[in-house]
Amino acid sequence: MRILVLGGTSFVGRAIAADALHSGAEVTLFNRGRTNLGLFPEARHLLGDRDTGDYTALREGDWDAVVDVSGFRPREVDQAMDALGDRVGRYLFVSSHAVYRRGGLAPHSDESAPLRAPLRDAEELTEATYGRLKVACEQDVTARYGDRATIVRPGKVAGPYDEGRGLTYWVRRAARGGRIALPARPEQPVQVVDSRDLARLVLRLLQDERPGAFHAVGPAEPTTLGGLIATCAEVAGSEIEIVPVPPETAPPPFFPLVRAERLWPGQQRDPALARAAGLPATPLTVTAADVLAWDRGRGEPPLGHGFTPEQEARILAETDGR
Repeated sequence: MRILVLGGTSFVGRAIAADALHSGAEVTLFNRGRTNLGLFPEARHLLGDRDTGDYTALREGDWDAVVDVSGFRPREVDQAMDALGDRVGRYLFVSSHAVYRRGGLAPHSDESAPLRAPLRDAEELTEATYGRLKVACEQDVTARYGDRATIVRPGKVAGPYDEGRGLTYWVRRAARGGRIALPARPEQPVQVVDSRDLARLVLRLLQDERPGAFHAVGPAEPTTLGGLIATCAEVAGSEIEIVPVPPETAPPPFFPLVRAERLWPGQQRDPALARAAGLPATPLTVTAADVLAWDRGRGEPPLGHGFTPEQEARILAETDGR
């Protein structure tokens, strides 16, 4: 296959590009050329900038499929589709679980659950705008390409090269061992999907030319936040004690993988359709071990979220005092 990836050098896009190249696809990466320079020398690299609407490099060429992993606003997606037209066979848009209506999900909901109202005129990505902008992007892709449109809605993605918030914090914290402050209830359900599983699903959907929307969520066996932390400690060989602390002790704007109870159903989505389409099921132990090895290999730089050791020690002492 000839696959064009809009992005392709940072975390999710990196995993998709790596899987595509491994499968023998002819891969073209379109991005600004600023992230991980020198990555994937075997791929073709085209320079452009979605922020400024520079798609000049895409004026020529045809591809069997395009994977849009870097479209967050309708104007970005619309400009890409205008530039590509019918020179791509399938348009796969990587969306988000944030598209679903808050409070509108039931446990084990499928892809037919109600979506949030689309938003087209916001530039800033916030909790209030992100999911609604993604809804508008999905609608535009489906309207333009019809049965040649595929939508993937990942949950929280985890794995090596994840610079964002999530599993990396808990893997690192559990590896230190000892008493762990958790500003949530340990029984909170949590869904994380391995970035490599997400990439494999994307490639299978392209290869099989499957239209429609798909939940990319994991792990294979349902887990809780307490269970995830215990798994991280298991792979690190550390001893831990999880200590629930008041949620208001968590530093803003949010704490890694912690969700308000009203949002718990969104952490219990049904992956059956994606599993049937080829979504693998990497065990959480494998994902956590690989994240731990990657994080240690890069020297464990500051994460910028979660508790600092000093904050955690103070909160644990205050909790003990109460």
